[in-house]
Amino acid sequence: MKKKRKAKGIGTNSTLGLAMPSGPAKRQQFEEATRTLESYGFKTVTSRPFREYPGYLAGSIRERVEELHTLFVDPEVDAILCLRGGYGSASLLPFLDYDLIAKHQKLFLGYSDITALHIAFTQRANMVTMHSPMATSDLLDADRFTTDRLLQAMKADGFPSTLFNPSNYPLKTLSHGTVEGELVGGNLSVIASLMGTPFELDTKGKILFLEDVDEEPYAIDRMLTQLSLAGKLDEAVGFVLGTCKDCDSKDYPNGDTVIDVCDRILSPYQKPTLYNLQAGHGSPQLTLPLGVRARLNATNKTLHIIESAVV
Repeated sequence: MKKKRKAKGIGTNSTLGLAMPSGPAKRQQFEEATRTLESYGFKTVTSRPFREYPGYLAGSIRERVEELHTLFVDPEVDAILCLRGGYGSASLLPFLDYDLIAKHQKLFLGYSDITALHIAFTQRANMVTMHSPMATSDLLDADRFTTDRLLQAMKADGFPSTLFNPSNYPLKTLSHGTVEGELVGGNLSVIASLMGTPFELDTKGKILFLEDVDEEPYAIDRMLTQLSLAGKLDEAVGFVLGTCKDCDSKDYPNGDTVIDVCDRILSPYQKPTLYNLQAGHGSPQLTLPLGVRARLNATNKTLHIIESAVV
């Protein structure tokens, strides 16, 4: 297995390149986000003049691909932070230059729809990336826990370390045991949408992290079943389930919950499984390094990142 490419850690006075590879942000949110990031001590830049877009995409495929290429190549940019998710990053995957991105690897941060880029960068450019809060959709009103975990994760000494929830958000064990493997995954809906494509997620020997938002339990069931039928759950060595925000059933309020669905589908695999890691949509929110080795101890309810994520 090739050694993963790791970007340099960043801290205050570093420059963040702000990107919109999926949906568009509003100008007021963008301006507030730049002020927020600058209050943390960062400098911010964009590779294209900011504009609001009327639809659900932040520009054409060519505009969004060129934005990412430019930010990766720009020597003044230390890391790339996505402004928001939404929809649209998967359409970029066939057009990205992964050799160029690998040559200029930088810390790349985001989540939700950005999962498609995490998968592509990890598998095509052999990079470590960060499943993290985003500038306009999360950091404008983020709590101290969320911002502290983000800022620490980006530093050279951010990992190895153990990921933990705030004390009032208990982790739950669905299946006991301990396992080690590379941590991969992200948004369940995006992962399911990439099945059958050249960019589908490789889970063999990996710890699979999943989260989602605004999905009914039956939809979570459908997508987990799809991964099961495709062999992705069998190939994984363990499971970490993050937040599933606003996923309670409206049509069947007395029926299965998301945890019921996860327990029913995942427990028969008898692999270590944790539920309710505070990573994904919502606050508080952890920052997870993707593409690094981790130790999952579901019995003791711990997820320990056992290697550095940046250098």
